[in-house]
Amino acid sequence: MKKCIFGLLILSLFLTGCWDRRELNELAITLAIGIDKVEDEYQVTTQVVVPSEVSMKGSTGSTTVALFTASGETVYEAIRRMTKDSPRKIYPGHLRMLVIGEELAKEGIGKSLELLSRDWELRPDFYVVVAKDIPAKEILNVTTAIESIPANKMFNSLKMSEKAWAGTHSITLHELIADLTSDGKEAVLTGIQLIGNKEIGSSKQNVETISPAARIKYDNLAVFKEDKLVSWLTEKESRGYSDITNSVKTTVTPISCPKEGKATIEVIQSNADVKGNINNGKPEVDINIKVEGNVGEVECKINLTKLGTIDELEKIYEKEVIEIINETLDTLQKQYKTDIFGFGEAIHRSNPKEWNKMKENWDEEFSNLTVNVKVDMKLHRTGTINNSLLEKIKD
Repeated sequence: MKKCIFGLLILSLFLTGCWDRRELNELAITLAIGIDKVEDEYQVTTQVVVPSEVSMKGSTGSTTVALFTASGETVYEAIRRMTKDSPRKIYPGHLRMLVIGEELAKEGIGKSLELLSRDWELRPDFYVVVAKDIPAKEILNVTTAIESIPANKMFNSLKMSEKAWAGTHSITLHELIADLTSDGKEAVLTGIQLIGNKEIGSSKQNVETISPAARIKYDNLAVFKEDKLVSWLTEKESRGYSDITNSVKTTVTPISCPKEGKATIEVIQSNADVKGNINNGKPEVDINIKVEGNVGEVECKINLTKLGTIDELEKIYEKEVIEIINETLDTLQKQYKTDIFGFGEAIHRSNPKEWNKMKENWDEEFSNLTVNVKVDMKLHRTGTINNSLLEKIKD
């Protein structure tokens, strides 16, 4: 027994406390960071939670977050400079959103990501977006309804939009760095905009009306070449990107009816398979997309009780989605010569030796790449009624 107690005493000498322990009341919990380039310096804005306003007991009805802004030659310097204004140390361990200003994105985002990729306090699972036509600081300076903390609104909106709408795409820091450092794939980021009156948007008044004077909403995808923003995709092209990269979870797609009018197809599942190969010494890519869906809305005269009608709608969907994909490919191949789809990675997987020969000139190879697209749609349900309600009203 004495030997056991002696052994425990010896082991206790090697036990230590938490070397990095910090008291909660010493930290400014930061949920969103915005980075802009102003002249030759980085301007960093942090959206910090006001503890008393998120507490059930201590709330006074003031805003739930506060903004702190500072500039420096590096991002790290700017964040440390905030201590001149903030009564607590900026703590990004719970970061949800990183917003990059458009001007900085055009100049290059590599240097501004250096600290964020290195900082041990940061978990790399937060989303990264680009502020379109406005500095990142202005995006973080908008109060939001439903979600009282704007960073949570941005995070949840992007997460939900990606699930229900194929034109947006959530990218974490880890995924962004992987794309920026890949030989066979360029990066994309979803854009975010401020719509309305930014002066009122920064006040509590913005959330005291049914229709806020200012809103923050997501836009289309930003295309990067190396670490620089080179263009914005249209909504249709953003959808095409999602189809190709197997990013569609669920969405809706209006298609033409056989004669006139529109029908809307609800996509409930989409699986895209991209394979690269070498054909007669030239790279080639095959895209096979299998889609399952339901008829969601009918604004034309068709008889959904007939199997032939369903087959016809399936073929129209396949044809029109292939057109969207080909338009997207044409834009990226001819205008920007930028492989955001990972076709280079597909060639690398299938033919590593051939890839090593062509990777230095992949931009040119990509612009002339043959891409074969096949879409297979299967419709399952037509809803609780067969033919369109509009036809019954006309009758």
